[in-house]
Amino acid sequence: MNDAVPTEPTDPTNATLADLGEFGLIGRISELVARLAPGEDVLVGPGDDAAVLRVRKGHVVVSTDMVVEGRHFRSEWVDAYDVGRRAAAQNLSDINAMGGRAQWLTVGLAAPADLPASWALDFTRGFAEEAALVGAGVVGGDITSSDRIVVAVTVIGACTISPVLRTGAQPGDRVALCGRQGWAAGGLTVLGRGFRSPRVLVEAYRRPEPPYDAGQAAAELGASAMIDISDGLVADATHLAEASGVALDLRSAAFDVPEPLVAVGAAIGADPIQFVLGGGDDHCLVATFPSSVDLPEGWREVGSVVEAGLDGAVVTVDGAPYDGPAGWTHF
Repeated sequence: MNDAVPTEPTDPTNATLADLGEFGLIGRISELVARLAPGEDVLVGPGDDAAVLRVRKGHVVVSTDMVVEGRHFRSEWVDAYDVGRRAAAQNLSDINAMGGRAQWLTVGLAAPADLPASWALDFTRGFAEEAALVGAGVVGGDITSSDRIVVAVTVIGACTISPVLRTGAQPGDRVALCGRQGWAAGGLTVLGRGFRSPRVLVEAYRRPEPPYDAGQAAAELGASAMIDISDGLVADATHLAEASGVALDLRSAAFDVPEPLVAVGAAIGADPIQFVLGGGDDHCLVATFPSSVDLPEGWREVGSVVEAGLDGAVVTVDGAPYDGPAGWTHF
Protein backbone atom coordinates (compact mmCIF):
# COMPACT_ATOMS: atom_id res chain seq x y z
CA MET A 1 0.00 0.00 0.00
CA ASN A 2 1.33 3.43 -0.90
CA ASP A 3 0.77 5.94 1.91
CA ALA A 4 2.38 8.89 0.10
CA VAL A 5 0.37 12.08 0.16
CA PRO A 6 -0.61 13.23 -3.34
CA THR A 7 1.26 16.32 -4.46
CA GLU A 8 -0.98 19.37 -4.85
CA PRO A 9 -0.75 21.28 -8.14
CA THR A 10 1.60 24.24 -7.92
CA ASP A 11 -0.23 27.52 -7.43
CA PRO A 12 0.96 29.81 -10.26
CA THR A 13 0.12 32.84 -8.13
CA ASN A 14 3.07 32.13 -5.83
CA ALA A 15 5.21 29.78 -7.92
CA THR A 16 8.37 30.70 -9.77
CA LEU A 17 9.29 29.43 -13.21
CA ALA A 18 11.59 26.90 -11.54
CA ASP A 19 8.68 25.67 -9.40
CA LEU A 20 6.48 25.04 -12.42
CA GLY A 21 9.25 23.69 -14.60
CA GLU A 22 9.50 23.97 -18.38
CA PHE A 23 6.65 21.65 -19.23
CA GLY A 24 4.42 22.84 -16.42
CA LEU A 25 4.79 26.41 -17.65
CA ILE A 26 4.23 25.36 -21.26
CA GLY A 27 1.06 23.62 -20.19
CA ARG A 28 -0.24 26.71 -18.41
CA ILE A 29 0.60 28.94 -21.37
CA SER A 30 -0.99 26.51 -23.82
CA GLU A 31 -4.21 26.61 -21.79
CA LEU A 32 -4.27 30.40 -22.04
CA VAL A 33 -3.63 30.66 -25.78
CA ALA A 34 -6.09 27.84 -26.50
CA ARG A 35 -8.90 30.07 -25.23
CA LEU A 36 -8.24 32.37 -28.18
CA ALA A 37 -8.37 29.76 -30.92
CA PRO A 38 -6.42 30.83 -34.05
CA GLY A 39 -8.99 29.35 -36.44
CA GLU A 40 -9.42 26.55 -38.93
CA ASP A 41 -6.28 27.39 -40.90
CA VAL A 42 -4.14 26.15 -38.01
CA LEU A 43 -3.87 22.44 -38.74
CA VAL A 44 -1.42 21.78 -35.88
CA GLY A 45 -0.93 24.29 -33.07
CA PRO A 46 1.22 24.32 -29.89
CA GLY A 47 2.46 20.96 -28.68
CA ASP A 48 4.33 19.46 -31.63
CA ASP A 49 7.76 20.16 -33.11
CA ALA A 50 6.28 22.80 -35.40
CA ALA A 51 2.93 24.34 -36.22
CA VAL A 52 1.23 23.41 -39.46
CA LEU A 53 -0.60 26.27 -41.16
CA ARG A 54 -2.70 26.63 -44.29
CA VAL A 55 -2.47 29.77 -46.41
CA ARG A 56 -5.41 29.97 -48.80
CA LYS A 57 -4.27 32.79 -51.09
CA GLY A 58 -2.03 35.81 -51.42
CA HIS A 59 1.54 36.47 -50.29
CA VAL A 60 2.98 35.10 -47.04
CA VAL A 61 4.78 37.81 -45.03
CA VAL A 62 7.01 37.04 -42.03
CA SER A 63 8.76 39.25 -39.47
CA THR A 64 10.76 38.71 -36.26
CA ASP A 65 11.36 41.12 -33.41
CA MET A 66 12.81 41.01 -29.89
CA VAL A 67 12.08 42.62 -26.53
CA VAL A 68 14.85 42.71 -23.90
CA GLU A 69 14.38 43.70 -20.27
CA GLY A 70 16.42 46.78 -19.42
CA ARG A 71 16.73 47.68 -23.08
CA HIS A 72 13.14 47.86 -24.33
CA PHE A 73 11.26 47.97 -21.03
CA ARG A 74 11.78 48.34 -17.31
CA SER A 75 9.66 46.22 -14.98
CA GLU A 76 9.06 49.14 -12.62
CA TRP A 77 7.42 51.05 -15.49
CA VAL A 78 5.55 48.32 -17.34
CA ASP A 79 3.82 45.24 -15.90
CA ALA A 80 3.86 41.79 -17.52
CA TYR A 81 0.45 42.15 -19.14
CA ASP A 82 1.49 45.36 -20.89
CA VAL A 83 4.84 43.89 -21.95
CA GLY A 84 2.79 41.20 -23.66
CA ARG A 85 0.61 43.79 -25.39
CA ARG A 86 3.68 45.76 -26.50
CA ALA A 87 5.55 42.68 -27.77
CA ALA A 88 2.59 41.58 -29.85
CA ALA A 89 1.80 45.07 -31.14
CA GLN A 90 5.26 45.76 -32.53
CA ASN A 91 5.16 42.53 -34.52
CA LEU A 92 1.57 42.87 -35.72
CA SER A 93 2.47 46.37 -36.87
CA ASP A 94 5.23 45.06 -39.14
CA ILE A 95 2.70 43.02 -41.10
CA ASN A 96 0.35 46.02 -41.13
CA ALA A 97 3.13 48.10 -42.71
CA MET A 98 3.32 45.63 -45.60
CA GLY A 99 -0.36 46.11 -46.31
CA GLY A 100 -1.18 42.72 -44.84
CA ARG A 101 -2.90 41.13 -41.89
CA ALA A 102 -1.16 39.08 -39.21
CA GLN A 103 -2.52 35.57 -38.73
CA TRP A 104 -0.17 33.61 -36.49
CA LEU A 105 2.63 34.24 -33.99
CA THR A 106 5.25 32.17 -32.20
CA VAL A 107 6.92 33.35 -29.00
CA GLY A 108 10.29 32.52 -27.46
CA LEU A 109 10.66 33.44 -23.77
CA ALA A 110 13.95 33.41 -21.84
CA ALA A 111 13.68 34.41 -18.18
CA PRO A 112 15.32 33.95 -14.76
CA ALA A 113 14.32 30.77 -12.92
CA ASP A 114 13.13 32.78 -9.91
CA LEU A 115 10.77 34.96 -11.96
CA PRO A 116 7.21 34.49 -10.66
CA ALA A 117 5.28 32.21 -12.96
CA SER A 118 2.41 34.70 -12.74
CA TRP A 119 4.59 37.12 -14.73
CA ALA A 120 4.83 34.69 -17.64
CA LEU A 121 1.11 33.96 -17.51
CA ASP A 122 0.16 37.64 -17.36
CA PHE A 123 2.51 38.29 -20.28
CA THR A 124 0.84 35.52 -22.24
CA ARG A 125 -2.60 36.91 -21.51
CA GLY A 126 -1.63 40.39 -22.73
CA PHE A 127 0.13 39.00 -25.79
CA ALA A 128 -2.78 36.80 -26.81
CA GLU A 129 -5.36 39.56 -26.27
CA GLU A 130 -3.41 42.01 -28.44
CA ALA A 131 -3.08 39.37 -31.16
CA ALA A 132 -6.80 38.74 -30.99
CA LEU A 133 -7.45 42.36 -32.02
CA VAL A 134 -6.49 41.37 -35.57
CA GLY A 135 -7.74 37.80 -35.35
CA ALA A 136 -4.24 36.33 -35.00
CA GLY A 137 -3.42 33.32 -32.83
CA VAL A 138 -0.37 32.03 -30.97
CA VAL A 139 0.69 28.72 -32.56
CA GLY A 140 3.92 27.82 -30.79
CA GLY A 141 7.10 28.95 -29.09
CA ASP A 142 9.96 28.03 -26.79
CA ILE A 143 11.07 28.63 -23.20
CA THR A 144 14.51 28.68 -21.59
CA SER A 145 16.35 30.27 -18.67
CA SER A 146 18.27 33.53 -18.79
CA ASP A 147 19.61 36.15 -16.41
CA ARG A 148 17.07 38.64 -17.77
CA ILE A 149 13.76 38.54 -19.61
CA VAL A 150 14.12 38.22 -23.37
CA VAL A 151 11.16 37.78 -25.70
CA ALA A 152 11.57 36.81 -29.36
CA VAL A 153 8.48 36.88 -31.55
CA THR A 154 7.90 35.70 -35.11
CA VAL A 155 4.71 36.79 -36.84
CA ILE A 156 3.29 35.31 -40.02
CA GLY A 157 0.66 37.08 -42.07
CA ALA A 158 -0.71 37.40 -45.55
CA CYS A 159 -1.24 40.11 -48.14
CA THR A 160 -4.16 39.56 -50.48
CA ILE A 161 -2.56 41.96 -52.99
CA SER A 162 1.11 42.74 -53.62
CA PRO A 163 2.87 43.79 -50.40
CA VAL A 164 3.75 47.47 -50.07
CA LEU A 165 7.52 47.78 -49.77
CA ARG A 166 9.78 50.63 -48.69
CA THR A 167 11.17 50.93 -52.21
CA GLY A 168 8.30 52.40 -54.21
CA ALA A 169 8.20 56.10 -53.30
CA GLN A 170 8.50 58.48 -56.27
CA PRO A 171 9.15 62.23 -56.48
CA GLY A 172 5.79 63.99 -56.49
CA ASP A 173 4.16 61.49 -54.11
CA ARG A 174 2.52 62.73 -50.95
CA VAL A 175 3.76 61.60 -47.52
CA ALA A 176 0.95 60.69 -45.13
CA LEU A 177 0.65 59.39 -41.57
CA CYS A 178 -2.01 57.31 -39.82
CA GLY A 179 -2.20 56.80 -36.06
CA ARG A 180 -1.04 58.75 -33.07
CA GLN A 181 2.61 59.73 -33.07
CA GLY A 182 4.82 61.03 -30.26
CA TRP A 183 2.54 59.92 -27.44
CA ALA A 184 4.70 56.98 -26.34
CA ALA A 185 7.82 59.15 -26.47
CA GLY A 186 6.11 61.66 -24.19
CA GLY A 187 5.19 58.86 -21.80
CA LEU A 188 8.74 57.52 -21.76
CA THR A 189 10.04 61.00 -20.99
CA VAL A 190 7.62 61.31 -18.08
CA LEU A 191 8.54 57.90 -16.66
CA GLY A 192 12.23 58.62 -17.04
CA ARG A 193 11.83 61.63 -14.75
CA GLY A 194 10.03 59.64 -12.08
CA PHE A 195 6.50 60.86 -12.79
CA ARG A 196 3.27 59.13 -13.82
CA SER A 197 1.39 61.96 -15.49
CA PRO A 198 0.06 63.03 -17.91
CA ARG A 199 -1.43 59.57 -17.51
CA VAL A 200 -2.66 59.42 -21.10
CA LEU A 201 0.96 59.55 -22.31
CA VAL A 202 2.18 56.98 -19.80
CA GLU A 203 -0.59 54.62 -20.90
CA ALA A 204 0.32 55.25 -24.54
CA TYR A 205 3.87 54.10 -23.78
CA ARG A 206 2.68 51.06 -21.84
CA ARG A 207 0.09 49.98 -24.38
CA PRO A 208 0.41 51.26 -27.97
CA GLU A 209 -2.62 51.43 -30.25
CA PRO A 210 -1.43 50.76 -33.82
CA PRO A 211 -3.95 51.50 -36.60
CA TYR A 212 -4.32 47.84 -37.53
CA ASP A 213 -6.81 48.40 -40.35
CA ALA A 214 -4.85 51.21 -42.00
CA GLY A 215 -2.14 49.21 -43.75
CA GLN A 216 -4.44 47.06 -45.81
CA ALA A 217 -6.60 50.07 -46.69
CA ALA A 218 -3.52 52.01 -47.84
CA ALA A 219 -2.37 49.11 -50.00
CA GLU A 220 -5.76 48.75 -51.64
CA LEU A 221 -5.86 52.46 -52.47
CA GLY A 222 -2.43 52.53 -54.08
CA ALA A 223 0.22 53.38 -51.46
CA SER A 224 3.61 53.35 -53.21
CA ALA A 225 5.73 52.73 -50.09
CA MET A 226 5.04 52.24 -46.39
CA ILE A 227 6.77 51.73 -43.03
CA ASP A 228 5.70 51.52 -39.40
CA ILE A 229 7.21 53.95 -36.91
CA SER A 230 8.87 51.90 -34.19
CA ASP A 231 12.19 53.68 -33.66
CA GLY A 232 11.30 57.29 -34.52
CA LEU A 233 9.56 59.18 -37.29
CA VAL A 234 12.63 60.80 -38.86
CA ALA A 235 14.73 57.66 -38.37
CA ASP A 236 12.19 55.33 -39.97
CA ALA A 237 11.27 57.81 -42.70
CA THR A 238 14.99 57.85 -43.53
CA HIS A 239 14.88 54.06 -44.06
CA LEU A 240 12.02 54.47 -46.51
CA ALA A 241 13.68 57.35 -48.35
CA GLU A 242 17.00 55.53 -48.69
CA ALA A 243 15.31 52.34 -49.90
CA SER A 244 13.41 54.31 -52.55
CA GLY A 245 16.35 56.50 -53.56
CA VAL A 246 14.41 59.72 -52.86
CA ALA A 247 14.16 62.43 -50.21
CA LEU A 248 11.21 63.29 -47.99
CA ASP A 249 10.33 66.77 -46.80
CA LEU A 250 8.09 66.83 -43.73
CA ARG A 251 5.99 69.84 -42.73
CA SER A 252 6.04 70.40 -38.97
CA ALA A 253 2.76 72.37 -39.06
CA ALA A 254 0.96 69.34 -40.51
CA PHE A 255 1.45 67.21 -37.39
CA ASP A 256 -0.99 67.04 -34.52
CA VAL A 257 0.75 68.03 -31.26
CA PRO A 258 -1.79 67.26 -28.50
CA GLU A 259 -2.01 69.26 -25.29
CA PRO A 260 -0.36 66.57 -23.09
CA LEU A 261 2.77 66.71 -25.25
CA VAL A 262 2.74 70.49 -25.08
CA ALA A 263 2.56 70.26 -21.28
CA VAL A 264 5.50 67.86 -21.07
CA GLY A 265 7.53 70.00 -23.45
CA ALA A 266 6.87 73.06 -21.31
CA ALA A 267 7.84 71.18 -18.15
CA ILE A 268 11.23 70.09 -19.49
CA GLY A 269 11.93 73.14 -21.64
CA ALA A 270 11.70 71.35 -24.98
CA ASP A 271 9.79 71.90 -28.19
CA PRO A 272 7.04 69.24 -28.12
CA ILE A 273 7.44 68.63 -31.86
CA GLN A 274 10.56 66.65 -30.95
CA PHE A 275 8.36 63.90 -29.48
CA VAL A 276 6.52 63.65 -32.80
CA LEU A 277 9.59 63.77 -35.04
CA GLY A 278 11.89 61.63 -32.91
CA GLY A 279 9.53 59.40 -30.95
CA GLY A 280 8.93 55.70 -31.50
CA ASP A 281 6.82 52.88 -30.00
CA ASP A 282 3.44 54.24 -31.15
CA HIS A 283 3.60 52.05 -34.28
CA CYS A 284 1.73 54.47 -36.49
CA LEU A 285 2.17 54.12 -40.25
CA VAL A 286 3.87 56.44 -42.71
CA ALA A 287 3.18 55.88 -46.39
CA THR A 288 3.67 57.62 -49.70
CA PHE A 289 0.82 57.97 -52.17
CA PRO A 290 0.72 59.16 -55.78
CA SER A 291 -0.69 62.69 -55.97
CA SER A 292 -3.67 61.38 -57.94
CA VAL A 293 -4.81 59.10 -55.10
CA ASP A 294 -7.29 60.27 -52.46
CA LEU A 295 -5.93 59.48 -49.01
CA PRO A 296 -7.77 56.75 -47.11
CA GLU A 297 -9.87 57.69 -44.11
CA GLY A 298 -7.75 58.43 -41.05
CA TRP A 299 -4.62 59.42 -42.98
CA ARG A 300 -3.10 62.92 -42.74
CA GLU A 301 -0.80 64.45 -45.35
CA VAL A 302 2.44 65.52 -43.63
CA GLY A 303 4.93 66.07 -46.42
CA SER A 304 6.08 65.30 -49.93
CA VAL A 305 8.55 63.13 -51.80
CA VAL A 306 11.24 65.02 -53.72
CA GLU A 307 14.31 64.17 -55.76
CA ALA A 308 17.28 63.00 -53.72
CA GLY A 309 19.73 65.86 -53.25
CA LEU A 310 23.51 65.88 -53.28
CA ASP A 311 23.91 66.91 -49.62
CA GLY A 312 23.02 63.49 -48.25
CA ALA A 313 19.97 64.67 -46.29
CA VAL A 314 17.18 62.30 -47.25
CA VAL A 315 14.66 63.60 -44.70
CA THR A 316 14.20 67.31 -44.16
CA VAL A 317 11.74 69.23 -42.00
CA ASP A 318 10.29 72.40 -43.47
CA GLY A 319 12.93 72.27 -46.18
CA ALA A 320 15.94 72.09 -43.86
CA PRO A 321 18.01 69.24 -42.38
CA TYR A 322 16.63 68.11 -39.02
CA ASP A 323 19.16 68.32 -36.19
CA GLY A 324 16.97 67.11 -33.34
CA PRO A 325 16.63 63.56 -31.95
CA ALA A 326 15.73 61.35 -34.91
CA GLY A 327 14.83 58.19 -33.02
CA TRP A 328 15.98 55.15 -31.07
CA THR A 329 19.30 53.44 -31.80
CA HIS A 330 19.83 49.82 -30.76
CA PHE A 331 23.61 49.97 -30.28
